[in-house]
Amino acid sequence: MSENNQWGSRLGFILATVGSAVGLGNIWRFSYVAYENGGGAFLIPYLVALLTTGIPLLILEFGFGTKMRGSTVLAYKKLSSKWEWIGWWPVISVFILLTYYIVIVSWSLKYIFYAFNQAWGSNPEGFFYGTNLKLTSGIESLGGVNLTVLISVVALWAINYFIVYNGIEKGIEKASKIFMPLLAFLMLIITIRGITLPGAVTGINKFLNPDFSQLLNSKVWLAAYGQIFFTLSVCFGVMITYASYLPKDSDVVNNSFITALANCAFSFIVGIGVFGILGYMATHSGVPLEEVVTQSIGLAFIAFPKAINMLPAFNTLFGVLFFSALVIAGISSSISMVEAVVKPLNDKFGWSRKKAATVVAVLGVLGSLIFTTGAGLYFLDIIDYFNMQFGIVTIGILQCIAIGWIYKSTKLREFFNPVSNFQIGSWWDFTIKYLTPLVLGIMLILSFISEIKDGYGDYPITGLRIGWLVALAALALAIILSSVKWRKEE
Repeated sequence: MSENNQWGSRLGFILATVGSAVGLGNIWRFSYVAYENGGGAFLIPYLVALLTTGIPLLILEFGFGTKMRGSTVLAYKKLSSKWEWIGWWPVISVFILLTYYIVIVSWSLKYIFYAFNQAWGSNPEGFFYGTNLKLTSGIESLGGVNLTVLISVVALWAINYFIVYNGIEKGIEKASKIFMPLLAFLMLIITIRGITLPGAVTGINKFLNPDFSQLLNSKVWLAAYGQIFFTLSVCFGVMITYASYLPKDSDVVNNSFITALANCAFSFIVGIGVFGILGYMATHSGVPLEEVVTQSIGLAFIAFPKAINMLPAFNTLFGVLFFSALVIAGISSSISMVEAVVKPLNDKFGWSRKKAATVVAVLGVLGSLIFTTGAGLYFLDIIDYFNMQFGIVTIGILQCIAIGWIYKSTKLREFFNPVSNFQIGSWWDFTIKYLTPLVLGIMLILSFISEIKDGYGDYPITGLRIGWLVALAALALAIILSSVKWRKEE
């Protein structure tokens, strides 16, 4: 199989990048963040963040990948051998992310089967933490491996392996052309059902009702930038790797706008559907909306099963569709992350796609094991926090410095502007060199201050040490791998 395969079409590339960006967070995080930060007014800082950080970073990664023709590691190696470790850091971080992200998708896979008879019964919360996860009392109590979760995890790693093993055009592009239209169709059905339920308007009004006073709150703006940064799959090594398979004359700017706007439109439409369903729950239960609104896994695996129980009809169908959508969104994102790990192994060590994909899948299953135990949720929560808040944000800052200042953003802009229908000016250089690293730097500093002052959650110091250890180990391994000799001088 050729290692230099390319996207078969521009549509395939766009669907794959949108599939990478649209993940579980779009379904269960955006609507809650908007609700908590000014409702409809939140869309103003969200749009500003999209235009000043999200799209500029996508343009940077699409342009850098197309120009350098390689994985994140090879791209930074071509920039300078001393910067290669910056290419390895997101590869290691995204592999760590994969080990627990796939576990979350595995819960969704299990819930498809639970939905057929509403196995969660009248107490979805107790069912999720008890019967489903067999959650222990704390991180110190590991518990045994949850066999059903492990089986689901192995199945999902196998799916990812099969898709990535088949390459870009025959594997990832073909899968994206199936997954993304199907995901859009499923979420459209769920959203239409959500907004037509009795009381849905109450929830949608709460979601969209603007509180413009919140625009004076700096935390709201930081929340907007954080949401944009984490939802677009930037600084994960994914978009640089995906763009390396594009023809050199590809329209970098338009591709970036299309990917970013499609991702945000998906989040917004799903948010309306989610709050329509929450509004129905509040009306049906006779309680304020605030009592049913929740975020993250609580929304997907506790609030929605409660809503499914309350539906006047088609409970099973709605449940199967919802959790199927979660699984499809999860897989479309995970295959992009697997590719972002496989390609550097091919570039650096000359491994075939088959060998690299096999090694990643086997190590991935082993890495996922800790998250399938009774204490898995605790490990997941801690490692995700430190990996994302400190690792990925720092990578974003370093990327802006390396490409904006060392490689020169002007030089990259002169590469992609001639082949793009829409020309971008010096405002882009300003965002990459100054604005984006400034915002990310503020986010990083505030996370450090919060960690030092309050810790994270109610975890004991041992748990927090694990989080720091994993985050620092990713950096150390990146430096070690960058010192390994290449198979040949590129």
